[in-house]
Amino acid sequence: MQRLARLANLTLIRYLAASVGALAVDFGSFLAFLSLGIAAAPASAAAYALGIVAHWLLSSRAVFAASVAARGPERTRQKAMFAGSALVGLALTTGIVAAASSLAIDPRLAKLVAVGASFAATWVLREKIVFRAGAA
Repeated sequence: MQRLARLANLTLIRYLAASVGALAVDFGSFLAFLSLGIAAAPASAAAYALGIVAHWLLSSRAVFAASVAARGPERTRQKAMFAGSALVGLALTTGIVAAASSLAIDPRLAKLVAVGASFAATWVLREKIVFRAGAA
């Protein structure tokens, strides 16, 4: 039992590291889009989409490698579920940034709040559904 708890903690730490990598892609792109004059909500959505790609690559290779489905229909289904979990995070992120922008709150601060909400939601979905043991 203690060993299982330790393994879960290692997975969470690897997921956190993968999330930081994906966040670097996401937030860097977000700032670049803002500097190009793109409105905050669409900039946030586009940047998050780039982060999704980075997160799949990191998660499937470094976090949940043992639970990734073999190539074929099961892998396609798993990628679709991963994308679905990302859409939950995207909706949270875009909604939080849009709401904050409408209240004249700095979109960078709103993006930071959105990061926390999105991280929590996607971790639960991915760990419990997308990459659960035996799902592949």
